[in-house]
Amino acid sequence: MSSPEPAHETTVADPYLPGHGDPGYRVSRYDIDLDYRVATNRLAGRARVHATASTLLTRLALDLAALRVSKVLVNGRRPARWSHRSGKLSIWPETPVQPGEVLVVDVAYAGHPRPVVGTWGEVGWEELTDGVIVAGQPDGAPSWFPCNDHPGDKASYRIAVTTESAYRVVANGSLTERIAMAGRVRWVYDQPEPMSSYLASVQVGRYVTVPLPDPLVSAHAEVPSRLIAAFRRDFARHHELLALFTERFGPYPFSSYVVVVTDDALEIPLEAQGMSVFGANHVDGRGTHERLIAHELAHQWFGNSLTLGRWQDIWLHEGFAAYAEWLWSEHSGGPTASAMASAARARLARLPQDLVIGDPGPERMFDDRVYKRGALTLHALRLTLGDEPFFAALREWATGHAHQTVATAQFVETMQRHCPSRLDDLFTAWLSRESLPRLPWLAVGGRHPEAPPG
Repeated sequence: MSSPEPAHETTVADPYLPGHGDPGYRVSRYDIDLDYRVATNRLAGRARVHATASTLLTRLALDLAALRVSKVLVNGRRPARWSHRSGKLSIWPETPVQPGEVLVVDVAYAGHPRPVVGTWGEVGWEELTDGVIVAGQPDGAPSWFPCNDHPGDKASYRIAVTTESAYRVVANGSLTERIAMAGRVRWVYDQPEPMSSYLASVQVGRYVTVPLPDPLVSAHAEVPSRLIAAFRRDFARHHELLALFTERFGPYPFSSYVVVVTDDALEIPLEAQGMSVFGANHVDGRGTHERLIAHELAHQWFGNSLTLGRWQDIWLHEGFAAYAEWLWSEHSGGPTASAMASAARARLARLPQDLVIGDPGPERMFDDRVYKRGALTLHALRLTLGDEPFFAALREWATGHAHQTVATAQFVETMQRHCPSRLDDLFTAWLSRESLPRLPWLAVGGRHPEAPPG
C-alpha cells in the first residue's frame, strides 16, 4: 500500500537537474510494456527495471511524473512500503539491498500522460493532432515511464507499445515483433546499446515507411503520405551525408537509423537514440532545412553514442552537431567551415559576452551561443592541429568512447594526444571564459580567417 510518509530528498551529483536520479543504484535494462489509446490519450504501463545497488539501499527512488502507480514489486515481492509524490516513486524494500546486489523493480501505472513543465518548457510525452511525439531532453522521460533520470545512467531497453492498427509506432532500436490482434497492433523494439533515459522515445502516427537506401546503415523514414514526394527530394543526399560522417567520425554507432516526420509543425527537430524527428514544416522539397538534417544525424555520434555524464558539458553534444553542419556545407559545395566559422564568430561578437559554454547554467544550456561557440572551439582546434591530426583525434574520440558517458576533460586529453604543443590556453579561452577569443591563424598563408583579404 502507498505510504503517507514523504519521500526523502535525493542527492544527485548533477546540479542542473536537482531531484532527478538516484545514485544508489545503476540500471542495466528497462523492459517497458505500454497499452495506449490515441483518441483518449490513455496510457497503461508496466515497467521492469533491472538494476545493481551501488551502496546499501534501505530506500530507492524512481522518477515518474503525473501517472498513477497501482503496484510495486522488488524482486517479485511487495516492498515494505512505497510513496509516489512530487515526481518521485520512493520504495522501501522489505530487506535492505546490499552493495553489488542485483534487484528487479516492477511498476504498474496508468493515466493520461502529459509533458513535464519546467525550466525548458514542456518536454516528454505530448499529443499531436493525431498521434504522439516524445521529446525527452533533458527531463521528460518520467512523463511516460519510471526511470533513474540521470544522463550518466545508460541502460539497454525493450519497449513494447500496443495501439490502434491505423497507427504506426516507432521506438528506439530494432523492430523485433509486430503482432496484429482485433483492430490493434503490438509493436516491440529492442535497443541493446546503452541509452540515457532522456533519449528513450516513442512516436505514434499515421505514417508510411519510406526507405533511405545506404550501403552501410539500415535506414528508413516514417512519413505522412502527403509529404513523401517532398521528403524524397529533401533527403535525396542522405547517403552522402552518412558517408561523410562515417569518414569523419567513424562507423555509425547503432544497428539502424530512422527518420520520423510528424504531420504537425514542430518548433525544432529533435534527436533520440537511433532516431531523428522533424516537423512537417521542416520538409518542403527545396532542401531549405538541410543543415538540420545534418545536425540531427550528427547527434547519433555526439549525444547518443557519446553522452554527457553531467549537463554542464552540453557543448559536447550541441557544439559537435553544429560543427557537423559546417562540415556538410563544406563537403556539399556550400560555404567552407572557415567561412561559416568567421561569420558565426562575427555574429557572436555582437552579442553579450556573459556565457561560459563549459558551464552555461541550466537556464542557458540550450542557448544558441553554446551551439555556435562550441562549433568554433572545434574549428579553432582544427586550425591549430591541422586537418589530418584533427580528424584522426575526432575519430578516436567518437570510436574510443562509443556507448559511454563522457566529460570535457576526457575530450581535452584525446585532443592533446594529437598535438605536440599544450592546448590548455585554447580550451581555457573557449570553454572557461566569457570573452570571445579570436580564431587561430590559418596554417596556410598565415591569414586570420576574420581578417579582410589582401
